[in-house]
Amino acid sequence: MMNLSTLLQKIKENPVMYIDKPSITCLKSFVGGYLGQLSDLGLTPEGYPMEGFQEWIQERAKTNLTQSWAGILIFSCGSDRNAFYRFFELFEKFIKQKNDSKIQGSEDVLRLRQDLMFPRFDIYNEILSNIKKRPGMFLGTNSITRLDMLLRGYSLARKEVDVPPTEPEREFQGFQSWVEEKYGINSGQSWSKIILFYSVDEHEALQKFFELFEEYLNSNKSSEVDEICG
Repeated sequence: MMNLSTLLQKIKENPVMYIDKPSITCLKSFVGGYLGQLSDLGLTPEGYPMEGFQEWIQERAKTNLTQSWAGILIFSCGSDRNAFYRFFELFEKFIKQKNDSKIQGSEDVLRLRQDLMFPRFDIYNEILSNIKKRPGMFLGTNSITRLDMLLRGYSLARKEVDVPPTEPEREFQGFQSWVEEKYGINSGQSWSKIILFYSVDEHEALQKFFELFEEYLNSNKSSEVDEICG
């Protein structure tokens, strides 16, 4: 299992591989899913360097706003992309300052900041219930892209520690090809990008996702019944 600093460095070098594009909002959702799942599994990453980063950013920006560190960076940098690159510059300074002042503290137990915490559940099993009812609580805003990044981080964490996929997770693996077939697209684009392309905005795309995912689950159930009866 790689430590968070190593993962962040890999994302910096090749953001497309992990989060499709240089985006601070995608990065935050991805990291949230990754750390949240490790926490739920009772595992501690090899070091948790982001401890205190939220407060450090707030102090640096001289703000008491309840915005997340990603939101503060977007506001100060003017764009999601610029904030992505600025994050790594500031994060490097933050780590150096922590090391210099020897305030690393104990990292024997994974401690997540409030803006990275997730309830203990199988995300794939709860998509249509908890996340659909309260997307803002889990995603920050109604965004299909953030949902996609959250799921990617969640899945990477499980793969790294060799946790076998749950039944809902295995079922979700067929959603990509189902969406491609439904829209007649075979472009290699992710399910979230395909749905977003046929939607007005992120908000509508997220709502459409829930509708499509429910349709997908129902089609799977129908197929199972046909196999039994056939």
